[in-house]
Amino acid sequence: MIYNNTINSTINSEVKTMIISANDIKTKGLSKIEKTIEEGNEVFISKRGKTKFVLLSLKEYERLKEADIFKAISDAENDYKNGKFIIESSEEHFKRLGI
Repeated sequence: MIYNNTINSTINSEVKTMIISANDIKTKGLSKIEKTIEEGNEVFISKRGKTKFVLLSLKEYERLKEADIFKAISDAENDYKNGKFIIESSEEHFKRLGI
């Protein structure tokens, strides 16, 4: 599908992807971004035909950050269970990191 000759929409499983040109943002502003984010989960901004940026709703961003945190916690728990950790003072830790 093509909207206003500058926005392409494709459906990939359950995720809708929208592409907006930088020029469209320049001429139509924040209202165009808001409308597009409401229509799709992923919004990519292209400049001169190349995708340069991605925009997410705050809700989607928070969902991804939460998933990232849970992954980090899970990885840390697995490292602990498998003995992949070091016991050291903060001074030793900073020295090992070169700080």
